[in-house]
Amino acid sequence: MNRRHPPSRPARQRGVAAIEFALIFLLGVLPLLLISFTGAMIFAAQQSLSLASAEGARAALQYGTTAQRQSNACYAAQRSMSWLLAFSGDTPNCGTPTAPGGAYTAIAVSAASACPSNATMQCITVVTSFNYNAHPFVPGVSALYGWLMTSNLSSTATVQLDLSGS
Repeated sequence: MNRRHPPSRPARQRGVAAIEFALIFLLGVLPLLLISFTGAMIFAAQQSLSLASAEGARAALQYGTTAQRQSNACYAAQRSMSWLLAFSGDTPNCGTPTAPGGAYTAIAVSAASACPSNATMQCITVVTSFNYNAHPFVPGVSALYGWLMTSNLSSTATVQLDLSGS
């Protein structure tokens, strides 16, 4: 008597590899790609803030009154970080830098004051900030980076003024 054998296991499991690949991709690879993308965007934001504060401080070196120097610094910093300002919807008011925990400003330009290294000279400080927790690049990932980034992204540049020519 010759009986037929039931179909072998590989024939019944057709397509299982595709389903396993889809699950691994969705639950494993895609989150890693999102985290990597967000990390790269945070790095780009920090570099933009560094460039903006340096450009603002450099613009404050142009001759003019102290108010004109502050205005030049604010405008140059605003130009350098325009993509961050557009993304977050922040408007730079170029106020005086606040103490940690104070009111948030995207760009803050200090008045001319005594330099920390030489009290006889005058300095202007430009502080640029981005509140990542309020404006994450990928929604939902800020919870992951929240333990790592406890404060705003920011950069500071200070320039010593030559007030003899103004």
